[in-house]
Amino acid sequence: MVAGEGAIFAVENPSDESVVANVQGLSPTQVAAAIAAARRAFDSSDWSVLPRAHRVAMVRRFAAALERRSDRFRELAMLEAGCPVSSGVMAAQVATPIRHAFDACDLYLQLPEIEENPLPLHERIGMMGTPVQSIRRWIPHGVCTAIAAYNVPLFTALWKVVPALLTGNAVILRPNPLTPISAMVMAEAAVEAELPPGVFNVVVEAGLEGALALTTDPAIDMVSFTGSCAVGASVAAQAAPTLKRLVLELGGKSAQIFLPDSADKAAFHCKIVTTSHGGQGCALGTRIFVPEEAKSDVLAQAKALLEAVRIGPASDPASELGPVINAAAVARCERFVAEAVAHGGTVVTGGKRPAHLPSGHYFEPTLLDLPDNANPAAQEEIFGPVVAVIGYRDLDHAIAMANDSRFGLSGYVHGLDKRKSLEVGLRIRSGAVNVNAGVTSAYASSGGLGMSGLGRERGVEGIRGFQQISMLNLG
Repeated sequence: MVAGEGAIFAVENPSDESVVANVQGLSPTQVAAAIAAARRAFDSSDWSVLPRAHRVAMVRRFAAALERRSDRFRELAMLEAGCPVSSGVMAAQVATPIRHAFDACDLYLQLPEIEENPLPLHERIGMMGTPVQSIRRWIPHGVCTAIAAYNVPLFTALWKVVPALLTGNAVILRPNPLTPISAMVMAEAAVEAELPPGVFNVVVEAGLEGALALTTDPAIDMVSFTGSCAVGASVAAQAAPTLKRLVLELGGKSAQIFLPDSADKAAFHCKIVTTSHGGQGCALGTRIFVPEEAKSDVLAQAKALLEAVRIGPASDPASELGPVINAAAVARCERFVAEAVAHGGTVVTGGKRPAHLPSGHYFEPTLLDLPDNANPAAQEEIFGPVVAVIGYRDLDHAIAMANDSRFGLSGYVHGLDKRKSLEVGLRIRSGAVNVNAGVTSAYASSGGLGMSGLGRERGVEGIRGFQQISMLNLG
Protein backbone atom coordinates (compact mmCIF):
# COMPACT_ATOMS: atom_id res chain seq x y z
CA MET A 1 0.00 0.00 0.00
CA VAL A 2 1.41 3.40 -0.99
CA ALA A 3 0.16 6.91 -0.39
CA GLY A 4 -1.08 8.77 -3.44
CA GLU A 5 0.89 11.66 -4.89
CA GLY A 6 -1.72 12.84 -7.37
CA ALA A 7 -4.74 15.12 -7.18
CA ILE A 8 -7.09 14.95 -4.21
CA PHE A 9 -10.72 14.44 -5.15
CA ALA A 10 -13.96 14.17 -3.22
CA VAL A 11 -16.16 11.07 -3.29
CA GLU A 12 -19.74 12.28 -3.07
CA ASN A 13 -22.71 10.63 -1.39
CA PRO A 14 -25.40 10.79 -4.11
CA SER A 15 -28.15 10.67 -1.48
CA ASP A 16 -27.34 14.09 0.00
CA GLU A 17 -24.28 15.43 -1.89
CA SER A 18 -22.14 15.25 1.23
CA VAL A 19 -18.49 14.22 1.00
CA VAL A 20 -17.92 10.58 1.89
CA ALA A 21 -14.14 10.93 1.72
CA ASN A 22 -11.39 12.99 0.17
CA VAL A 23 -9.16 10.59 -1.74
CA GLN A 24 -5.66 11.30 -2.96
CA GLY A 25 -5.15 9.67 -6.32
CA LEU A 26 -1.98 8.34 -7.86
CA SER A 27 0.31 10.48 -9.96
CA PRO A 28 1.24 9.50 -13.54
CA THR A 29 4.61 8.37 -12.20
CA GLN A 30 2.90 6.10 -9.69
CA VAL A 31 0.62 4.65 -12.37
CA ALA A 32 3.70 3.85 -14.44
CA ALA A 33 5.23 2.21 -11.36
CA ALA A 34 2.12 0.06 -10.92
CA ILE A 35 2.34 -1.09 -14.54
CA ALA A 36 6.02 -1.90 -14.07
CA ALA A 37 5.31 -3.81 -10.85
CA ALA A 38 2.66 -5.91 -12.58
CA ARG A 39 5.01 -6.57 -15.49
CA ARG A 40 7.75 -7.74 -13.12
CA ALA A 41 5.32 -9.93 -11.20
CA PHE A 42 4.33 -11.71 -14.39
CA ASP A 43 7.71 -11.87 -16.13
CA SER A 44 10.09 -12.41 -13.24
CA SER A 45 8.19 -14.27 -10.53
CA ASP A 46 6.77 -17.77 -10.48
CA TRP A 47 3.15 -16.58 -10.20
CA SER A 48 2.07 -17.62 -13.69
CA VAL A 49 3.75 -21.03 -13.49
CA LEU A 50 2.71 -22.01 -9.98
CA PRO A 51 0.70 -25.22 -9.73
CA ARG A 52 -2.79 -23.90 -10.14
CA ALA A 53 -3.92 -25.38 -6.82
CA HIS A 54 -1.49 -22.95 -5.15
CA ARG A 55 -2.93 -19.95 -7.00
CA VAL A 56 -6.46 -21.09 -6.22
CA ALA A 57 -5.59 -21.33 -2.52
CA MET A 58 -4.32 -17.73 -2.55
CA VAL A 59 -7.40 -16.47 -4.38
CA ARG A 60 -9.59 -18.26 -1.84
CA ARG A 61 -7.71 -16.45 0.95
CA PHE A 62 -8.35 -13.21 -0.92
CA ALA A 63 -12.07 -14.02 -1.22
CA ALA A 64 -12.23 -14.87 2.48
CA ALA A 65 -10.60 -11.54 3.33
CA LEU A 66 -13.19 -9.79 1.16
CA GLU A 67 -15.98 -11.69 2.91
CA ARG A 68 -14.77 -10.48 6.30
CA ARG A 69 -15.25 -6.95 4.96
CA SER A 70 -18.82 -7.53 3.80
CA ASP A 71 -20.30 -4.99 6.19
CA ARG A 72 -17.90 -2.35 4.96
CA PHE A 73 -18.71 -3.14 1.33
CA ARG A 74 -22.44 -2.86 2.06
CA GLU A 75 -21.87 0.50 3.72
CA LEU A 76 -19.86 1.72 0.73
CA ALA A 77 -22.47 0.51 -1.76
CA MET A 78 -24.91 2.75 0.09
CA LEU A 79 -22.56 5.72 0.62
CA GLU A 80 -20.62 5.99 -2.64
CA ALA A 81 -22.93 4.17 -5.10
CA GLY A 82 -26.28 5.21 -3.59
CA CYS A 83 -27.75 1.71 -3.46
CA PRO A 84 -30.68 1.57 -1.01
CA VAL A 85 -29.76 -0.46 2.03
CA SER A 86 -32.94 -2.57 1.85
CA SER A 87 -32.83 -3.06 -1.91
CA GLY A 88 -32.65 -6.53 -3.39
CA VAL A 89 -29.79 -5.17 -5.50
CA MET A 90 -27.69 -4.98 -2.33
CA ALA A 91 -27.09 -8.72 -2.71
CA ALA A 92 -25.57 -8.04 -6.13
CA GLN A 93 -23.39 -5.39 -4.53
CA VAL A 94 -21.74 -7.67 -1.96
CA ALA A 95 -22.93 -11.20 -1.20
CA THR A 96 -23.28 -12.40 -4.78
CA PRO A 97 -19.86 -11.25 -6.07
CA ILE A 98 -18.08 -12.69 -3.05
CA ARG A 99 -19.88 -16.00 -3.49
CA HIS A 100 -18.96 -15.93 -7.17
CA ALA A 101 -15.31 -15.46 -6.23
CA PHE A 102 -15.34 -18.76 -4.35
CA ASP A 103 -17.39 -20.48 -7.07
CA ALA A 104 -14.97 -19.30 -9.78
CA CYS A 105 -12.17 -21.09 -7.94
CA ASP A 106 -14.14 -24.33 -8.09
CA LEU A 107 -15.01 -23.83 -11.76
CA TYR A 108 -11.42 -23.05 -12.73
CA LEU A 109 -10.20 -26.30 -11.17
CA GLN A 110 -12.66 -28.21 -13.37
CA LEU A 111 -11.16 -26.85 -16.58
CA PRO A 112 -8.23 -28.66 -18.24
CA GLU A 113 -4.90 -26.87 -18.44
CA ILE A 114 -4.00 -28.85 -21.54
CA GLU A 115 -6.16 -30.59 -24.12
CA GLU A 116 -5.43 -33.08 -26.83
CA ASN A 117 -5.74 -31.46 -30.25
CA PRO A 118 -7.06 -34.28 -32.48
CA LEU A 119 -5.07 -34.88 -35.64
CA PRO A 120 -6.10 -37.08 -38.55
CA LEU A 121 -4.40 -40.44 -38.37
CA HIS A 122 -2.22 -39.75 -41.42
CA GLU A 123 -0.83 -36.59 -39.75
CA ARG A 124 0.19 -38.36 -36.56
CA ILE A 125 3.40 -39.54 -38.21
CA GLY A 126 5.92 -36.73 -38.78
CA MET A 127 8.21 -36.14 -41.70
CA MET A 128 10.96 -38.18 -40.02
CA GLY A 129 8.62 -41.06 -39.31
CA THR A 130 8.25 -40.25 -35.63
CA PRO A 131 4.86 -40.09 -33.87
CA VAL A 132 3.46 -36.57 -33.42
CA GLN A 133 1.16 -35.33 -30.66
CA SER A 134 -0.54 -31.93 -30.79
CA ILE A 135 -1.50 -30.34 -27.47
CA ARG A 136 -3.56 -27.23 -26.82
CA ARG A 137 -2.25 -25.28 -23.81
CA TRP A 138 -4.24 -22.59 -22.00
CA ILE A 139 -1.82 -19.89 -20.84
CA PRO A 140 -2.31 -16.39 -19.31
CA HIS A 141 -2.16 -13.21 -21.36
CA GLY A 142 0.28 -11.47 -19.00
CA VAL A 143 -0.64 -8.09 -17.49
CA CYS A 144 -4.35 -7.27 -17.48
CA THR A 145 -6.08 -3.97 -16.88
CA ALA A 146 -9.44 -4.25 -15.12
CA ILE A 147 -11.64 -1.13 -15.37
CA ALA A 148 -14.75 -1.39 -13.20
CA ALA A 149 -18.10 0.44 -13.33
CA TYR A 150 -19.69 2.67 -10.70
CA ASN A 151 -23.10 1.00 -10.38
CA VAL A 152 -21.91 -2.29 -8.82
CA PRO A 153 -18.24 -1.52 -8.17
CA LEU A 154 -17.27 -4.68 -6.27
CA PHE A 155 -19.12 -7.03 -8.63
CA THR A 156 -17.73 -5.55 -11.84
CA ALA A 157 -14.23 -5.53 -10.33
CA LEU A 158 -14.34 -9.15 -9.18
CA TRP A 159 -15.68 -10.32 -12.58
CA LYS A 160 -12.26 -9.32 -13.87
CA VAL A 161 -9.82 -9.63 -10.99
CA VAL A 162 -10.68 -13.15 -9.83
CA PRO A 163 -10.47 -15.01 -13.18
CA ALA A 164 -7.39 -12.99 -14.13
CA LEU A 165 -5.60 -14.03 -10.96
CA LEU A 166 -6.74 -17.64 -11.15
CA THR A 167 -5.33 -18.02 -14.64
CA GLY A 168 -1.93 -16.60 -13.70
CA ASN A 169 -2.14 -13.01 -14.92
CA ALA A 170 -1.01 -9.93 -13.02
CA VAL A 171 -3.82 -7.41 -12.65
CA ILE A 172 -4.18 -3.65 -12.35
CA LEU A 173 -7.63 -2.58 -11.15
CA ARG A 174 -8.78 0.93 -12.00
CA PRO A 175 -12.13 1.72 -10.29
CA ASN A 176 -14.50 4.40 -11.51
CA PRO A 177 -13.55 7.71 -9.81
CA LEU A 178 -17.15 8.03 -8.57
CA THR A 179 -16.85 4.84 -6.48
CA PRO A 180 -13.17 4.22 -5.70
CA ILE A 181 -13.27 3.37 -2.01
CA SER A 182 -14.44 -0.23 -2.41
CA ALA A 183 -11.39 -0.91 -4.60
CA MET A 184 -9.14 0.47 -1.86
CA VAL A 185 -10.77 -1.97 0.57
CA MET A 186 -10.08 -4.74 -1.95
CA ALA A 187 -6.41 -3.74 -1.82
CA GLU A 188 -6.46 -4.11 1.96
CA ALA A 189 -7.92 -7.60 1.58
CA ALA A 190 -5.20 -8.51 -0.92
CA VAL A 191 -2.52 -7.46 1.55
CA GLU A 192 -4.16 -9.50 4.29
CA ALA A 193 -4.35 -12.51 1.95
CA GLU A 194 -0.62 -12.10 1.20
CA LEU A 195 -0.98 -12.05 -2.55
CA PRO A 196 2.53 -11.82 -4.03
CA PRO A 197 3.90 -8.30 -4.67
CA GLY A 198 2.80 -6.79 -7.97
CA VAL A 199 0.24 -9.48 -8.76
CA PHE A 200 -2.73 -7.28 -7.79
CA ASN A 201 -2.52 -3.49 -8.04
CA VAL A 202 -5.12 -0.76 -7.59
CA VAL A 203 -4.88 2.57 -9.41
CA VAL A 204 -7.15 5.29 -8.01
CA GLU A 205 -7.35 8.63 -9.77
CA ALA A 206 -9.61 11.61 -10.28
CA GLY A 207 -9.11 11.98 -14.02
CA LEU A 208 -8.41 9.85 -17.05
CA GLU A 209 -4.61 10.03 -17.43
CA GLY A 210 -3.99 6.77 -15.64
CA ALA A 211 -6.81 5.02 -17.48
CA LEU A 212 -5.28 6.13 -20.77
CA ALA A 213 -1.93 4.65 -19.75
CA LEU A 214 -3.62 1.42 -18.71
CA THR A 215 -5.20 1.04 -22.16
CA THR A 216 -2.23 2.13 -24.28
CA ASP A 217 1.01 1.12 -22.56
CA PRO A 218 2.78 -1.68 -24.46
CA ALA A 219 3.40 -3.45 -21.16
CA ILE A 220 -0.35 -4.13 -20.87
CA ASP A 221 -1.49 -7.29 -22.67
CA MET A 222 -5.25 -7.22 -22.08
CA VAL A 223 -7.97 -4.76 -21.07
CA SER A 224 -11.28 -5.76 -19.49
CA PHE A 225 -13.70 -2.84 -19.25
CA THR A 226 -17.26 -2.40 -17.99
CA GLY A 227 -19.03 0.85 -18.82
CA SER A 228 -20.72 2.83 -21.55
CA CYS A 229 -20.57 2.07 -25.28
CA ALA A 230 -18.90 5.39 -26.05
CA VAL A 231 -16.09 4.83 -23.57
CA GLY A 232 -15.80 1.18 -24.59
CA ALA A 233 -15.24 2.23 -28.20
CA SER A 234 -12.52 4.62 -27.02
CA VAL A 235 -10.89 1.84 -25.01
CA ALA A 236 -10.89 -0.39 -28.10
CA ALA A 237 -9.30 2.36 -30.19
CA GLN A 238 -6.64 2.99 -27.54
CA ALA A 239 -5.82 -0.72 -27.30
CA ALA A 240 -5.72 -1.28 -31.06
CA PRO A 241 -2.18 -0.06 -31.88
CA THR A 242 -0.67 -2.72 -29.60
CA LEU A 243 -3.36 -5.34 -30.37
CA LYS A 244 -4.33 -5.81 -26.75
CA ARG A 245 -6.90 -8.51 -26.06
CA LEU A 246 -10.24 -7.06 -25.04
CA VAL A 247 -13.30 -7.92 -23.02
CA LEU A 248 -15.88 -5.13 -23.15
CA GLU A 249 -19.12 -5.33 -21.18
CA LEU A 250 -21.02 -2.28 -22.38
CA GLY A 251 -24.49 -0.80 -22.44
CA GLY A 252 -27.86 -2.26 -23.22
CA LYS A 253 -31.44 -1.44 -24.13
CA SER A 254 -32.95 -4.78 -23.31
CA ALA A 255 -36.45 -5.74 -24.37
CA GLN A 256 -39.12 -7.51 -22.34
CA ILE A 257 -41.82 -9.17 -24.43
CA PHE A 258 -45.01 -10.09 -22.61
CA LEU A 259 -47.13 -12.64 -24.40
CA PRO A 260 -50.88 -11.90 -24.39
CA ASP A 261 -51.40 -14.47 -21.63
CA SER A 262 -48.98 -12.59 -19.32
CA ALA A 263 -49.62 -8.92 -20.07
CA ASP A 264 -50.95 -8.51 -16.51
CA LYS A 265 -47.39 -9.02 -15.21
CA ALA A 266 -45.92 -6.11 -17.18
CA ALA A 267 -46.83 -3.37 -14.70
CA PHE A 268 -44.93 -5.08 -11.89
CA HIS A 269 -41.85 -5.39 -14.10
CA CYS A 270 -42.05 -1.65 -14.82
CA LYS A 271 -41.63 -1.14 -11.09
CA ILE A 272 -38.77 -3.66 -10.89
CA VAL A 273 -36.85 -1.86 -13.64
CA THR A 274 -37.15 1.61 -12.13
CA THR A 275 -36.45 0.59 -8.54
CA SER A 276 -33.49 -1.71 -9.30
CA HIS A 277 -30.73 0.65 -8.17
CA GLY A 278 -32.51 3.55 -9.86
CA GLY A 279 -32.49 1.81 -13.24
CA GLN A 280 -28.68 1.83 -13.23
CA GLY A 281 -28.22 -1.66 -14.60
CA CYS A 282 -27.05 -2.38 -18.13
CA ALA A 283 -29.08 -5.60 -18.46
CA LEU A 284 -32.38 -4.19 -17.17
CA GLY A 285 -35.33 -4.69 -19.51
CA THR A 286 -36.23 -1.03 -20.03
CA ARG A 287 -38.34 -1.61 -23.17
CA ILE A 288 -41.65 -3.24 -22.24
CA PHE A 289 -43.56 -4.72 -25.19
CA VAL A 290 -47.23 -5.58 -24.61
CA PRO A 291 -50.18 -6.31 -26.91
CA GLU A 292 -51.76 -3.09 -28.20
CA GLU A 293 -55.14 -4.07 -26.75
CA ALA A 294 -53.61 -4.46 -23.25
CA LYS A 295 -51.44 -1.33 -23.31
CA SER A 296 -53.86 1.09 -21.64
CA ASP A 297 -54.46 -1.32 -18.75
CA VAL A 298 -50.72 -1.93 -18.32
CA LEU A 299 -50.02 1.80 -18.24
CA ALA A 300 -52.76 2.43 -15.67
CA GLN A 301 -51.53 -0.38 -13.42
CA ALA A 302 -47.88 0.64 -13.74
CA LYS A 303 -48.74 4.29 -13.05
CA ALA A 304 -50.37 3.32 -9.75
CA LEU A 305 -47.40 1.18 -8.73
CA LEU A 306 -44.77 3.80 -9.59
CA GLU A 307 -46.61 6.64 -7.91
CA ALA A 308 -46.59 4.63 -4.67
CA VAL A 309 -42.82 4.10 -4.72
CA ARG A 310 -41.03 5.53 -1.70
CA ILE A 311 -38.13 7.73 -2.87
CA GLY A 312 -35.44 8.63 -0.38
CA PRO A 313 -31.87 8.34 0.84
CA ALA A 314 -30.07 5.04 0.38
CA SER A 315 -29.55 4.84 4.14
CA ASP A 316 -33.32 4.81 4.86
CA PRO A 317 -34.59 1.21 5.11
CA ALA A 318 -37.97 2.42 3.81
CA SER A 319 -36.53 3.77 0.55
CA GLU A 320 -37.53 1.72 -2.48
CA LEU A 321 -35.82 4.10 -4.90
CA GLY A 322 -32.59 5.88 -4.06
CA PRO A 323 -30.57 8.40 -6.03
CA VAL A 324 -28.79 8.08 -9.35
CA ILE A 325 -25.05 8.53 -9.18
CA ASN A 326 -24.63 12.27 -9.82
CA ALA A 327 -26.10 15.46 -11.25
CA ALA A 328 -25.08 14.50 -14.78
CA ALA A 329 -27.14 11.30 -14.49
CA VAL A 330 -30.20 13.34 -13.45
CA ALA A 331 -29.68 15.69 -16.39
CA ARG A 332 -29.42 12.70 -18.74
CA CYS A 333 -32.78 11.39 -17.52
CA GLU A 334 -34.34 14.82 -18.02
CA ARG A 335 -32.92 15.09 -21.54
CA PHE A 336 -34.20 11.72 -22.68
CA VAL A 337 -37.64 12.31 -21.23
CA ALA A 338 -37.81 15.59 -23.15
CA GLU A 339 -36.64 13.86 -26.34
CA ALA A 340 -39.20 11.10 -25.86
CA VAL A 341 -42.00 13.68 -25.68
CA ALA A 342 -40.62 15.64 -28.64
CA HIS A 343 -40.84 12.46 -30.73
CA GLY A 344 -44.43 11.66 -29.85
CA GLY A 345 -44.11 9.95 -26.47
CA THR A 346 -46.13 10.72 -23.35
CA VAL A 347 -45.00 10.91 -19.73
CA VAL A 348 -47.57 8.84 -17.85
CA THR A 349 -45.97 9.54 -14.47
CA GLY A 350 -42.68 10.89 -13.18
CA GLY A 351 -40.29 12.62 -15.53
CA LYS A 352 -38.74 15.08 -13.11
CA ARG A 353 -36.84 15.54 -9.89
CA PRO A 354 -38.93 14.93 -6.75
CA ALA A 355 -39.81 18.26 -5.15
CA HIS A 356 -39.58 16.97 -1.58
CA LEU A 357 -35.87 16.12 -1.88
CA PRO A 358 -33.98 19.37 -2.45
CA SER A 359 -30.53 17.77 -2.10
CA GLY A 360 -29.24 14.58 -3.57
CA HIS A 361 -29.42 13.25 -7.12
CA TYR A 362 -32.95 11.94 -7.41
CA PHE A 363 -35.26 11.31 -10.34
CA GLU A 364 -38.82 10.11 -10.09
CA PRO A 365 -39.69 6.61 -11.31
CA THR A 366 -40.78 7.48 -14.82
CA LEU A 367 -43.22 5.69 -17.09
CA LEU A 368 -43.23 6.55 -20.78
CA ASP A 369 -45.94 5.65 -23.29
CA LEU A 370 -44.09 5.43 -26.60
CA PRO A 371 -45.81 5.23 -29.98
CA ASP A 372 -43.08 3.12 -31.55
CA ASN A 373 -39.62 1.66 -31.12
CA ALA A 374 -37.96 4.45 -33.11
CA ASN A 375 -38.37 6.91 -30.24
CA PRO A 376 -35.01 8.02 -28.75
CA ALA A 377 -36.09 6.68 -25.35
CA ALA A 378 -36.42 3.23 -26.94
CA GLN A 379 -33.12 3.38 -28.81
CA GLU A 380 -30.68 4.90 -26.31
CA GLU A 381 -29.55 3.69 -22.89
CA ILE A 382 -30.77 6.16 -20.26
CA PHE A 383 -29.32 4.46 -17.16
CA GLY A 384 -31.90 5.88 -14.81
CA PRO A 385 -35.36 5.03 -13.41
CA VAL A 386 -37.11 5.39 -16.76
CA VAL A 387 -39.11 2.62 -18.42
CA ALA A 388 -40.93 2.66 -21.77
CA VAL A 389 -44.07 0.74 -22.72
CA ILE A 390 -44.63 0.01 -26.41
CA GLY A 391 -47.58 -1.81 -27.97
CA TYR A 392 -47.24 -4.59 -30.52
CA ARG A 393 -49.69 -5.88 -33.15
CA ASP A 394 -48.56 -9.50 -32.98
CA LEU A 395 -45.54 -11.45 -31.77
CA ASP A 396 -43.69 -11.06 -35.08
CA HIS A 397 -44.01 -7.29 -34.62
CA ALA A 398 -42.78 -7.54 -31.02
CA ILE A 399 -39.75 -9.60 -32.00
CA ALA A 400 -38.89 -7.24 -34.86
CA MET A 401 -38.96 -4.26 -32.49
CA ALA A 402 -36.95 -6.11 -29.82
CA ASN A 403 -34.25 -6.80 -32.40
CA ASP A 404 -34.34 -3.27 -33.78
CA SER A 405 -31.51 -2.03 -31.57
CA ARG A 406 -27.79 -1.46 -31.86
CA PHE A 407 -27.50 -3.14 -28.46
CA GLY A 408 -27.77 -6.81 -27.59
CA LEU A 409 -26.94 -7.46 -23.96
CA SER A 410 -30.03 -9.19 -22.61
CA GLY A 411 -33.64 -9.98 -23.43
CA TYR A 412 -36.70 -11.25 -21.59
CA VAL A 413 -39.81 -13.22 -22.57
CA HIS A 414 -42.77 -13.72 -20.23
CA GLY A 415 -45.57 -16.15 -21.03
CA LEU A 416 -47.72 -18.88 -19.55
CA ASP A 417 -47.48 -20.76 -22.84
CA LYS A 418 -44.00 -22.24 -22.35
CA ARG A 419 -43.65 -23.50 -25.92
CA LYS A 420 -44.60 -20.16 -27.46
CA SER A 421 -42.37 -18.32 -24.97
CA LEU A 422 -39.40 -20.44 -26.02
CA GLU A 423 -40.16 -19.89 -29.71
CA VAL A 424 -40.12 -16.14 -29.14
CA GLY A 425 -36.95 -16.30 -27.03
CA LEU A 426 -35.07 -18.21 -29.71
CA ARG A 427 -35.71 -15.37 -32.16
CA ILE A 428 -34.30 -12.59 -29.97
CA ARG A 429 -30.76 -11.55 -30.89
CA SER A 430 -29.00 -10.95 -27.60
CA GLY A 431 -26.04 -12.12 -25.55
CA ALA A 432 -28.50 -13.57 -23.03
CA VAL A 433 -32.19 -14.38 -23.35
CA ASN A 434 -34.26 -15.04 -20.23
CA VAL A 435 -37.46 -16.98 -20.84
CA ASN A 436 -39.57 -16.94 -17.67
CA ALA A 437 -36.34 -17.18 -15.68
CA GLY A 438 -33.07 -15.47 -14.91
CA VAL A 439 -29.66 -16.69 -13.77
CA THR A 440 -26.85 -14.84 -12.04
CA SER A 441 -24.20 -17.47 -11.48
CA ALA A 442 -20.45 -17.82 -11.56
CA TYR A 443 -21.11 -20.79 -13.83
CA ALA A 444 -23.14 -18.86 -16.44
CA SER A 445 -21.49 -16.22 -18.58
CA SER A 446 -22.83 -12.86 -19.72
CA GLY A 447 -21.82 -10.68 -22.62
CA GLY A 448 -23.25 -8.63 -25.43
CA LEU A 449 -23.81 -8.56 -29.15
CA GLY A 450 -23.43 -5.48 -31.31
CA MET A 451 -22.64 -2.32 -29.35
CA SER A 452 -23.13 -4.18 -26.08
CA GLY A 453 -19.57 -5.42 -26.15
CA LEU A 454 -17.00 -8.09 -26.89
CA GLY A 455 -16.27 -11.31 -25.07
CA ARG A 456 -17.94 -12.82 -22.01
CA GLU A 457 -17.65 -12.50 -18.25
CA ARG A 458 -18.26 -15.22 -15.65
CA GLY A 459 -18.65 -18.87 -16.53
CA VAL A 460 -16.21 -20.96 -18.52
CA GLU A 461 -15.99 -18.28 -21.20
CA GLY A 462 -15.22 -15.62 -18.61
CA ILE A 463 -12.27 -17.62 -17.32
CA ARG A 464 -11.01 -18.57 -20.77
CA GLY A 465 -11.16 -14.91 -21.78
CA PHE A 466 -8.15 -14.29 -19.53
CA GLN A 467 -6.24 -17.06 -21.27
CA GLN A 468 -4.89 -17.65 -24.73
CA ILE A 469 -4.02 -20.83 -26.60
CA SER A 470 -0.49 -21.99 -27.26
CA MET A 471 -0.06 -25.11 -29.36
CA LEU A 472 2.58 -27.61 -28.30
CA ASN A 473 3.55 -30.16 -30.91
CA LEU A 474 5.62 -33.09 -29.67
CA GLY A 475 7.55 -35.66 -31.64
